[in-house]
Amino acid sequence: MDYSTAGVNIAAGDELVARIRPLVRSTFDRRVLTDVGHFGALYDARFDELRHPVLVSSTDGVGTKLKVAIAMNVHSTIGRDLVNHCVNDILACGARPLFFLDYFATGKLDVSIAEQVIAGLVAACRENGCALIGGETAELPSLYAEGEYDLAGTIVGVVEKDDILDGRSIAAGDVLIGLRSSGLHTNGYSLARAVLLERYQLDEFIPELDTTLGSALLEIHRSYLRSVQPLLEKKLVVGIAHITGGGIEGNARRILPKGLALDIAWGEWDVPPIFRLIERCGNVSEDEMRRVFNLGIGMVLVVHPEHAQTVLALTADEQSCVIGRVVAE
Repeated sequence: MDYSTAGVNIAAGDELVARIRPLVRSTFDRRVLTDVGHFGALYDARFDELRHPVLVSSTDGVGTKLKVAIAMNVHSTIGRDLVNHCVNDILACGARPLFFLDYFATGKLDVSIAEQVIAGLVAACRENGCALIGGETAELPSLYAEGEYDLAGTIVGVVEKDDILDGRSIAAGDVLIGLRSSGLHTNGYSLARAVLLERYQLDEFIPELDTTLGSALLEIHRSYLRSVQPLLEKKLVVGIAHITGGGIEGNARRILPKGLALDIAWGEWDVPPIFRLIERCGNVSEDEMRRVFNLGIGMVLVVHPEHAQTVLALTADEQSCVIGRVVAE
């Protein structure tokens, strides 16, 4: 008996590292002090441009969207979903990304598939100005079936202490501006799959979606960094909610000071067809749809009324719209 017979292929792991090394290096900046393969990743934490830098971190996965990617044999987008999700999470605190670490676990390491997944991580890291400085590839034949894998990641960013967004400046009368999502992003897939796969095949073209079901479900989770960072620099935003599991209301409530509530204008934007399809096919109640899905709004910006029109103009590329207000309880 040897390790390979037991289900762990060290040679495949070495081949993967060799393949991804140039990809990962392409995300490095001058602050990255170690190469691929070291025991730990080193990052220069001097921030001369900041008076009091605060590190912001977040860890997440992509849930059962992985099941769709695996079934469709499309592995190049799921890494982008993960990075963009994490970038948005720390953006909600006012932070910009510095570096990212991933964890890829599988039953049997397929080097080609793993390379595609990591290439997606690399692409999103480069788009978001984020270094992919480390990660772990685990071959776990006793935990995952052959052909299955899981993906998670941790991001670390930085924000000036005085510029941290924690919602404390939100007041009654503030305006809620929604930025459009690209689809489900990375939440609600267990319900979506349970409902839709009883009736449709992933490769089936659905006229109301104008694409196949699988393609609609694999739409990449949007990063809002490039649109929102300039707003933060101009101090136009007093709160940000990344709309993930829990929906618009569940996530936006997380940043409200005590004594305040949300008045959501649910009819002010067009809900994308994928959500209407889920609602209809699964006979899902409106309350449940609102609780589980983003319904077309991927991020909510809270702004003082005098800044609303400026923010709408600056985020027009995100198809932004007013979706409600903050009110006293």
